[in-house]
Amino acid sequence: MSIEIKAPTFPESVQEGNIATWHKKPGDSVTRDELLVDIETDKVVLEVVAPADGTLEEVLKGEGDIVQSNEIIARVVAGSSAAKPAVEKNPEPEVKSDDSGKDSSDEKIASPAARKLAEEKGVNLQNVSGTGKDGRITKEDIVAIQPASPEQPAAASAPAPAASLPPLAEGDRVEKRVPMTRMRSRIADRLVQVTQTTAMLTTFNEVDMHRIMNLRTEFKDSFSKIHNGTRLGFMGFFVRAATEALKRFPAVNASIDGPDVVYHGYQDVGVAVSTDKGLVVPVLRNADTMSIADVESTIAEFGAKARDGKLSIEEMTGGTFTITNGGVFGSLLSTPILNPPQTAILGMHKIQERPVAENGQVVIRPMMYLALSYDHRLVDGKEAVQFLVAIKEMIENPAKILLEI
Repeated sequence: MSIEIKAPTFPESVQEGNIATWHKKPGDSVTRDELLVDIETDKVVLEVVAPADGTLEEVLKGEGDIVQSNEIIARVVAGSSAAKPAVEKNPEPEVKSDDSGKDSSDEKIASPAARKLAEEKGVNLQNVSGTGKDGRITKEDIVAIQPASPEQPAAASAPAPAASLPPLAEGDRVEKRVPMTRMRSRIADRLVQVTQTTAMLTTFNEVDMHRIMNLRTEFKDSFSKIHNGTRLGFMGFFVRAATEALKRFPAVNASIDGPDVVYHGYQDVGVAVSTDKGLVVPVLRNADTMSIADVESTIAEFGAKARDGKLSIEEMTGGTFTITNGGVFGSLLSTPILNPPQTAILGMHKIQERPVAENGQVVIRPMMYLALSYDHRLVDGKEAVQFLVAIKEMIENPAKILLEI
């Protein structure tokens, strides 16, 4: 029985996708839930798995082809008995075999990020032990592999790409041209769209972090112990402060839809996460009802999923406000760009000790610059400044977050 393999159902915010990588080719045997193909959209890489045991009969969409929602991309002949003859007749799977003679049916399951890194490092996945669920190879498994020494013949089966290149003379300049990924292309389009269609301004302030830092130092061990290893960071405090400030200034939590202004009666806060393929923004749903521990654990989960390419489209769709932390990369000050259709985004930065005046005395304090970029079409400068000051006051006096004052 032939089974049609279709692209996943894309949400309204995703128009189409590209075939990124086929992990099987026609004639290969497949098992139920085995990864067949990766489809890259402008937001996330989607995995399509085999619906049953059998043989991959036909591939209708090749790598790089554009696919629509629910479009047929391949066909599988169900039944383990149908798979055997196809594999025996077709000698091509030997190309994928490793030194131990394993064919493609023994190919290990790995995340898209792990496969990409393995290709870049020249690592044979058959020689890697996966630590993920059901033995799946994660990106961390590839990162942990030490490069083979010159005496080891580990790379003998795959000649180094540089070996075929002529030696470069001094002064030679090498260029490499690669197509832009769909995700990076979409990010570029959205950034240009924001600069052309919004009246974006940025207001700045600075916040004294010493009380939050002292609180974190005092309670981080007990916090982690009580909340099952969840790390106490700064993002939990900023999310809680932002949700309280959004309640006071609803225009900052609103969005523009054509001639209308949509005021949201909830706070869905997006948290920007950097990945190898670009910036993604998973969303904390109903962030105003989440505790600091809930925020920290959810962000940690999002970060792990982002590194493995496991974030779903639903987890990155929506959001009424965004927080981005360039300070983790050392940024001292920046102007974050809006995440449409939202009207504001908060930028956190590096904590740096600076001399400040306090009660007529000069003291050294750990200070952080905050930046709020906003769409001036909806948010007035007064509201933007007051919103940022409200966050500053709650961070400098953490009790205000708990008391909601």
